[in-house]
Amino acid sequence: MSPWQDRRILDLLGIELPILQAPMAGASGSAMAIAVGNAGGLGALPCAMLTHAQVRAEVETFRSACSGPLNLNFFCHQPPAPDPEQDARWKQALKPYYDELGADFNAPTPVSNRAPFDEQACQLVEALRPEVVSFHFGLPAPDLLLRVKACGAKILSSATTVEEARWLEEHGCDAIIAMGSEAGGHRGMFLSQELNSQIGTFALVPQVVDAVDVPVIAAGGVGDHRGLLAALALGASAVQAGTAYLFCPEAKVSAAHRHALDNAPASDTAMTNLFTGRPARGINNRLMRELGPISPLAPRFPLAGGALMPLRAITDPEGNSDFSNLWAGQGLGLGKHLSAAELTCAIAGHHIKT
Repeated sequence: MSPWQDRRILDLLGIELPILQAPMAGASGSAMAIAVGNAGGLGALPCAMLTHAQVRAEVETFRSACSGPLNLNFFCHQPPAPDPEQDARWKQALKPYYDELGADFNAPTPVSNRAPFDEQACQLVEALRPEVVSFHFGLPAPDLLLRVKACGAKILSSATTVEEARWLEEHGCDAIIAMGSEAGGHRGMFLSQELNSQIGTFALVPQVVDAVDVPVIAAGGVGDHRGLLAALALGASAVQAGTAYLFCPEAKVSAAHRHALDNAPASDTAMTNLFTGRPARGINNRLMRELGPISPLAPRFPLAGGALMPLRAITDPEGNSDFSNLWAGQGLGLGKHLSAAELTCAIAGHHIKT
């Protein structure tokens, strides 16, 4: 007999524990997904920063080591129209750092890119047939979404407001990730870019639960068993953890990022648009402190990162995180140096897969 009273997510996704690993682009891959999947949770592969060949290789690696379901995650942003004037204003704001580090200010600015879900990505999903496909920043075009559903995949997406949750349910989501403002990384917001609309996980979750009929997954600030119990008490069917998994050896984070995770207080995170052009929560660093975490000069997502690349090329190899994003949520103080499998079981409490 299952110890979990609400089995909706377990039955929907085919998992044993109501725990989802957040798909953290650049920080997680098949090793983490395998560990979480084998522990009974839902492993995820972030696809927005991978080539299609890399996605295929990662899925093959996962399938060879885990028989559990797999979540492939994609972004649903609209690529911005070119704006050379804004790009120039942004780069000019960074010129003092170029001068300080000796970077070539007049060299062509590199392009920072994140691939949105499109026809080619849909064909990839149709070929790979993952059990779960999740989206960030809303949902793809209706015709593409129908094709994903036709593959048999269950659809998840993130809502940061009750209005977004209702929209996602109306447009075909099988379950909704209620993403509180505590959560690390990019906000899933898509109906509005007004940061004042963002509320905390444990205010958001019960309101979303009351507003929709599909199961709700709580995300933001959940790093241990207490967070899981609190989320379930508020009506969530499962939790999605991200920052807690960054402490695991399977996480692909830099030495500087690991040092920041281990040493920054939870109060030293902020939402910032400096690194990509969209609000995302990370640990404060020099750039955020000196320019302010939110700047109207930053180009639209994902182009803001291009002008930072030459600065990162100089500082990152030295272990200096002044110009690199250090994504983390407010629950970073809960982090423990456990393997991803051990963490999954710890979040589940005494309900550990044997």
